[in-house]
Amino acid sequence: MPKRILQGTVVSDKNEKTVVVKVERRYTHPVMKKTVRSTKKYKAHDENNACKVGDSVFIQESKPISRDKRWVVVTDAQA
Repeated sequence: MPKRILQGTVVSDKNEKTVVVKVERRYTHPVMKKTVRSTKKYKAHDENNACKVGDSVFIQESKPISRDKRWVVVTDAQA
């Protein structure tokens, strides 16, 4: 089964080898029939500390790295 790949924006890079990525998803509300935007933050592993705040990155599912980290920053995405 392929691993999920999400696209988001880096909002924090203060941690060592970790970035916080904000992912926005849009969907139609089931009752109101209006497009709704919802965001969620993910902590992702950044091995080389290459990402800076404001960068657009792809993150991929992985095995748990720490208590909060279950995603890894990927450089090339097949999305």
